[in-house]
This record gives sequence, C-alpha cells and structure tokens, in this order.
Amino acid sequence: MTILTESYTLSNGVTIPKLGLGTWFIDDDRAAQAVRDAVEIGYRNIDTAQAYGNERGVGEGVRTAGIARAELFVSTKLAAEIKDYDEAVAAIDGSLVKLGLDYVDLMLIHSPQPWNDFRGGDYAEGNRAAWRALEEAHTAGRLRSIGVSNFLQSDLENILGSCTVVPHVNQLLAHVGNTPSELIAYCEGKGILVEAYSPIAHGEMLKNPDVAAIAEKYRVSVPQLCIRYTLQLGAVSLPKTANPEHMRSNAEVDFVISDDDMAVLRDLRARDYGEHSVFPVFAGK
Repeated sequence: MTILTESYTLSNGVTIPKLGLGTWFIDDDRAAQAVRDAVEIGYRNIDTAQAYGNERGVGEGVRTAGIARAELFVSTKLAAEIKDYDEAVAAIDGSLVKLGLDYVDLMLIHSPQPWNDFRGGDYAEGNRAAWRALEEAHTAGRLRSIGVSNFLQSDLENILGSCTVVPHVNQLLAHVGNTPSELIAYCEGKGILVEAYSPIAHGEMLKNPDVAAIAEKYRVSVPQLCIRYTLQLGAVSLPKTANPEHMRSNAEVDFVISDDDMAVLRDLRARDYGEHSVFPVFAGK
C-alpha cells in the first residue's frame, strides 16, 4: 500500500497525501473510530465538512489517533450557504472549535452556490467575501491551505480576479464516467490541485459492466480501478468508507492503468446516480 506514503505538493509548498479518507455519510458518533481505524492502516489525509455534521467526531479521531497532529492532513469545508464575510469568519472559528484543533490543513468553500440553488444564481460577490475570510485565516496560520469545491471555471475566474491567495485545491466530482477534463486542465494550468470526491460514483460504478471488465483485466476490484483512475488523472482520491477492510482494499492500488485503458475510461459516460440523484452534485446540473 505504497500509495499511503505518496503525496502531492500544493502551490504553497504544503504536502498533501494522494489518498484520503472521505467521511460524507459517516455519522458523528462513528467518525472518531473511522478516523482511528484509517490512521492505524496508514491513512494520513482525512476529509470532512461542516455540512457532514461530523466535525466533532472527526476531530476526536484525529486527537486520539495516537500519532502527532502534524503527521495528519485534515480538511474541512465552509458550508455552501455562507456567502458573507462575517458569517465565514464565524464559521471558520466554529469548525476549529468543533474539531478541537488549533489549525486545519485545508479549508474549502463547499460550493459556489447554496445547495438549494446549486448551479443557479449569481453569488460572485458572496464567494469573494467568503474567500477573503479564508485568506485572512490562512495568513494567520489557522488554515495551512485554502481552496474551493465544485467550482467551475467561471467560479474560479471570479476568485482569481481579486484574490491575494490563489486557491490551492478544487475538490470536484470526478470519476470513471464523469471526467471534467477541460476543468481539470484549467486547474492544472493555474497551479490548483484537483481532489476527486466520490471516485466510485457513490457506489454506482459497482454496477457498470464495462468498468467491471477492465477491472477484471487488471485483477483488481472495481473500487480499486476507480481510485487508481483518479490518481492517474493527477488528483487526490477521496473514497468514503467507515469499514476498515474497505480502507485497506482502497489503498491496494499499486498497479498502473495503461494509456489505452485510461483513454477508454476517460471517454466513458455514466452519470446515473440512481437514488443518490436527489443530492445536488448528482442531479446532472
């Protein structure tokens, strides 16, 4: 599981492990144990968000994992509804209190729009205000790096037009069947690292026979193929699980997908998320 010792370097020199533990849908009372299990296996990158409702549990897991805080990379996200400087300042403080940490390694604006208006209205000014709060907390050393999530090129251009710190990260829905290649290339051109959340399409890739056939070719599982795919895109991969066996399996990706198979997977289109389509990020917007 050498992937657990590999990292990328952000534009500000901060290193971030290539494989992380996503914690969406892990209840707060289970999050601490999930983090401790992941750290015992070798994970050093833990991702949460205000919207997940489990910052308290994730922070407890970080503090009780039995290794130095400095060895862990902890991310959280500013709630998508916060498009105001003062509210953002208060929310940053709130996350640090809930996590019980003096600093976080990465904080993101969770979405360019509130969830109830995802890909809807114009929140450009609100995003700039929230970004200013993140910049100030970053300058103060409370956030080692800052970024965004679900931002399209136009959303990024809005930030880049007035920022003093270029976003270090853009966390995106990116997986086999949904590869935003142009947006990934744009981010790379601006020195913005892409993180891929839901790399297994919230489980829907498990049902895809084309993906299963390629996984069989490499004698790996569908999740392992999907995680490896996002890594070879040059992204951080953030599969979510509270199951230690799945954590171990997800890290067993020390194989290489050929260029030809990467092209096949990149061109595949599969964006039917079934019951999960109720969530804005999976609604096809």
